[in-house]
Order: sequence, then C-alpha cells, then structure tokens
Amino acid sequence: MAKHGALLFSYAFSIILLLTLSLPSEAADQEERKTYIIYLGSLPKDELFSPLSHHIGILEGVTESSSASNLLVRSYKKSFNGFAAKLTDREGEKLAKMKEVVSVFPSKTYKLQTTRSWEFLGFNEKHKRNPTVESNVIIGVIDAGIWPESESFSDEGFGPAPKKWKGVCKGGKNFTCNNKIIGARFYTDSSARDENGHGTHTASTAAGNPVKGVSFYGLGEGTARGGVPSARIAAYKVCNSKGCSSEGLLGAFDDAIHDGVDIITISIGAETAAPLDQDPIAIGALHAIEKGILTLQSAGNSGPDGGSVSSVAPWILAVAASSTDRRIIDKVILGNRTLVGSSVNAFKLNGTSFPLIEGKDAGQCLDCELGCMDPNLAKGKIVVCSDAGGSIEAHRVGAIGALTSTTKPDVSFIVPLPAASFGSRDFGAVESYLSSTANPRAKILKSEVIKDLAAPTIASFSSRGPNSILPEIIKPDITAPGVDILAAYSPVAPLTESSKDQRHVKYSILSGTSMSCPHAAGVAAYIKTFHPNWSPSAIKSSILTTAGPVNGTNNSTSPGEFSYGSGHINPIKAVNPGLVYETSKNDYIKLLCSILDESKVRLISGDKGPCSASTGNKSAKDLNYPSLAGNVSPGTSFSIKFPRTVKNVGVANSTYKAKIISKLGVNIKVAPQVLSFKSLNEKKTFNVTVSGRGMPYGSYVSASLVWTDGTHSVRSPILVTSFSA
Repeated sequence: MAKHGALLFSYAFSIILLLTLSLPSEAADQEERKTYIIYLGSLPKDELFSPLSHHIGILEGVTESSSASNLLVRSYKKSFNGFAAKLTDREGEKLAKMKEVVSVFPSKTYKLQTTRSWEFLGFNEKHKRNPTVESNVIIGVIDAGIWPESESFSDEGFGPAPKKWKGVCKGGKNFTCNNKIIGARFYTDSSARDENGHGTHTASTAAGNPVKGVSFYGLGEGTARGGVPSARIAAYKVCNSKGCSSEGLLGAFDDAIHDGVDIITISIGAETAAPLDQDPIAIGALHAIEKGILTLQSAGNSGPDGGSVSSVAPWILAVAASSTDRRIIDKVILGNRTLVGSSVNAFKLNGTSFPLIEGKDAGQCLDCELGCMDPNLAKGKIVVCSDAGGSIEAHRVGAIGALTSTTKPDVSFIVPLPAASFGSRDFGAVESYLSSTANPRAKILKSEVIKDLAAPTIASFSSRGPNSILPEIIKPDITAPGVDILAAYSPVAPLTESSKDQRHVKYSILSGTSMSCPHAAGVAAYIKTFHPNWSPSAIKSSILTTAGPVNGTNNSTSPGEFSYGSGHINPIKAVNPGLVYETSKNDYIKLLCSILDESKVRLISGDKGPCSASTGNKSAKDLNYPSLAGNVSPGTSFSIKFPRTVKNVGVANSTYKAKIISKLGVNIKVAPQVLSFKSLNEKKTFNVTVSGRGMPYGSYVSASLVWTDGTHSVRSPILVTSFSA
C-alpha cells in the first residue's frame, strides 16, 4: 500500500512538474516581454466602435491569454487608433502580420533635446499684438512637465480658459492649474510637476509672462518673456530623468489633439530618424494636422554630423538652433596672457592666481575621469582636463577650478565651479603654457556677456540634413535662437551634473534645439492670433518663406540648407507673407502612398481608396512644400520638374514676378514667370524646372526662387544634390 501510494505521489509530482515546465513562469514571461507600440491608423467612423474592447480583443487573439488586458500598457482612443502592450518578440511579429495593423515597433527612449532672444529677432514687447485673440490660443507643451508656481505662469489678469478647451487638470498631488496653465497631464512618474527644469524652460520660452529683472547670478539681466505672453499653456509630462517613452509620447498626442490645443511644441527626439510609420512623434503630428494643429519639433542635438536630423516628417516643422547677438564668455589669465573660453561661470575667485596642474598629476588616470582624482592633490589648484566633462570631477574632489577642452566652443554651459572650455587651438595654448612654465598659474574670471556681431550662426550641436527618410524634403526647416537662452526653471532641478552643486534658481541658461523649438512655436502661435483660420501648412509656409539669412555656414562640402533649411526665423515678416504654399492631410497621404503599402495607408487615412490612380500619388519632390529639393545621379544629364501652387494671402489685386538667385552649374526656369491675382485666397499653379549635367558625386547646387510684388518677397530655397549612385 505504501509502495502504491509512493508510485501515485511520484506520478502526480511528474504531472505537476511537466505542467510547470510546459508553461513559462511569470518571471520568465516578464523577462521575455517588452513594451511594443501597435499603430492601427485612424479611428473608425462608427459610433458603436469601442477602441478598448478592440485592443483587448487583438491582444487575446495573439497572446491566447484570458488575462490579455493585464498586458495592455496604454490605449489610444481619442484622436487615433492604437495601443501599447507588453509582448514577446514572437507575439509582436504575429501582430505585424495582421491586416488591420499599420506598424508594430518596440518602445524606445527618446531624449530631451529667454531675456534677449526675442529682441534679437526684432520682436520686442511693444510690437503689434492682439491680447484678446492671443488669450484664445492654447500651446500644448509635450515635455518634462512644468513648475506651475513660476512667476512666468501667473494668471493675474487672465480670464477663464477658452470655451473650445476640452482638457483637464490632472497634474497629480499638490499640482494646481490656473487661468494661464489651463491643463496638465502626466504619463510618467506621479505628477506633471517639472523636476529637471527642461519643460518649464521650453513652456516659458513659448508663452511665458513678462518678468522683469531676471538674470542668472547677474548674467543676462533683463525681462524674460515668451513669444505669446497672453496665450494659454497645456502641459503634458512624458519625460523624467530616465528619458521619454514612445508610449507616453503617443498618449500625450492622443490627449492634446482631443483637448483642443492650437499648437504643439515638442523638444524631444531620437538619436536617428525612424520610418514615418514607426515614429510616435510623426504619427501623432499627422493626426494633429487633421484637427488643424501644427506640430513643431526640435531638429536634434547630434550636429555637426551630416544626416543627423531626426525630425524628418514633412508635416512637422523641424527647428535648428542658432546664436543670438548675446554671447556668454569666460576669460582666463595664464601668466601675462588672456584667453577667451566658453562657460556660464557665476563664481568670482578671490586671489590673483592659482597653481595649474594636469589632470593626470592629480590622480590615477590619464585624464579627469570620474572617480580618478585625489582630493589631496587637486585641492587649491586649477586642473587642466582634455575631457569636456572634467569640471564635474574637479568639483567632486574640491579643486578650485578647471580648464577643459571642447569640440563645441561656440556654446557655453553652466559649470559647478570656476571653469572654462576651449577649442583645440586655445586648449593647445593652455597645454603649451603648462608644459613650458616652471610654476604655471592661472586665474578664471567670472563670465561676462558680450555682443556677438556674427550672429546668427548655426550652433555646432544642431543636427544637420540631409533627410535620411525623404531626401527630397529639406530638413531642418528653419532655425531659431537656441544658444544661451535664459528662461524659467524648476527651483528643485539641478543646475549641473555635479551632485555637490546644491544651487537652485528660478531662471536658468540652457542651449539646444530644445530651446529653439519653442521660439518657433511662439512665432507660429503669434501668426495664428492674426490668422485664426489659417491651416497648419499655411502657418508653416509663412515662417519658411519669410526667413532671413544665416551667417558663417558656407563651405564647399555641405549646403547651408542642411544646417538651417529656409533660414533664420523672422516673426514680423511671417505675419504677412503675401503667398503661402498649402498642403492638407490628404496630400501627405498621397505621399505615403509612394512609400508604404496601400493597405497601411488605408488604415492611416481611414479612407477606402486613398491611393487611387485617378488622383495620382505624390513623390516627395511633388509635394507642395515651401522648399524644393532633388537628388540626381552623378555625372549624368538631368531635368527635374517641381510643380507648386501658391495662395494669395496678401493684397487682393496683386502681381508677383519670379526671380531666380542662382550660382552657375544648373539652368532654372519658372513657368509662368508672372502670377496675377484678382482676389484673396485665389490659387495659382506654376512649375520650376531645374536641368544640368555632369554633377560630380557628393556635390550640390544651391539656389533660390523669390516671388515678389514689390512689397512681399516669398523665398523658397532650391537644392540639387548628387549623392546617389
């Protein structure tokens, strides 16, 4: 009996073991699963359609699990159709093969990419405004949250939120909205409150109230304000210290479009451009177009490498970063010589000079790597580091200062101790002095503000074209101030990467395309106050065709358009462009027909036959874009025709004549050369034909088309490259 019982027990144990081994354990399941985005296109025009039930049903079919709802991370059901879910790679592959799915892609982490800048743009506080209309404009800021108590967001003098506003204030615990910040949502952490300063900085640059007497420890003192101070702000927090997730980005777009914002500014991007149907920002921005919302995005901070621009969708306005005429420098005295470096150094050293040593002489490493220096050797000395981040280690060990090397000497960053960075030539002078002097000493002065007569120039960090996804669409589109921008900041956010830097401020100086993007968004919102019914593409066109020149970008290997697009933004001229190039969501759909399967385009558009032969599919060069670009085979004859249509938004009875500004190398013809308008909103079509022969591989020809009626100058860059085989 005992033997029989033992056999039964053994048999039962084997069955249990077999069942256990045949099912993946919860731990293993969690290890195998990662977040995927499943994009399903437009929402069906069916009142009985339930997106959430549909999403769970799809999951149940793929995972074959009754608890599929537990795998759902987020459901997009307000402005477009899709969801995020925890899936295995195999489940993701099964989903991608389904006919009702546009794309399936793993979630990835995206990165976060002013007292003088608006004056530099010629856009002072006294310029013409319509505060009543401006207060009806809502800017959606998709970023790292916002600090609602900042003086830049006070609602003194503001009335209730516009009636069109459908959003909510769900900012989390101890977060209160007001009549300036009318909405807040968060998709990470437990609050919409900004803890790193980035979201507060971008929001105040676009639409902050005027605040007098602002500075960073005395540097850059003046009035801090946004482009449209009377506008409202809706904050969507998608980023924290770990970055910004794809599913959060799509969630913010889904809500912002539904909430009723007028403009979306998003200073976030990936390291590289992604296919348009796998880029959450491109997906969200396309659906925003349908509701009349223009999205502006930072071009990226991966410059000056070619092809580094990550914002490439033609329905987004991608913004590069350039300098203003205010530059922050730092002077360093070496013996009897003074060098000019770059840093935002708020410290004043007491004393005439201090011992200067190399980083390798202050520790165990060849340079100033983190954790390598000895406090006893560095104390009381200024350390020379070839590593740009050496000031952080120098601060950790108690050095009195640091001199570092940088590949971006045109930009000044906040330092945690007296420090300055130098380009290769001046850093070489520091090293030469150090090695040739028996008792080398130096003094680092507090930073000062100087006038930069060379501005605007493109920042070295600003990402460059060409557009890696659609080479015939010039990206970035425009450039705006993005260097040494002073704006509101979170008072709990760190100023530098040094854990020992305990300073906190309400206004700080930052640089990046993250700073230039809200400048352009402020201009877009300003245009909308004068033209509330203009389409997103009309606003975009007005910004591009009225842009001004950029300095210091001419070289023989890369066209300037890859740095700045159409040029430097001009808020005043953009309000009255004369003519605009308009594109609709349907035009973009036709473009997608040329690069995606029709079944996917049908889901994105929500139409049964978006790629019909009768209407024709548009290649990128045929899109009614305010810039013209083509790529040709090296060494062969070519002829490229660009069809374009403009709408008269200037004077009813007007005549525009075409003018070509071109270098030798190509022939450019415009037909017709004269456009005569009899009424406002009248449209005229023309063709630009560019022909030539024998362009060497890697070469380019840059030109401009200008339509002028004597008052307006409507400029479009023309760029022909020869990079393909």
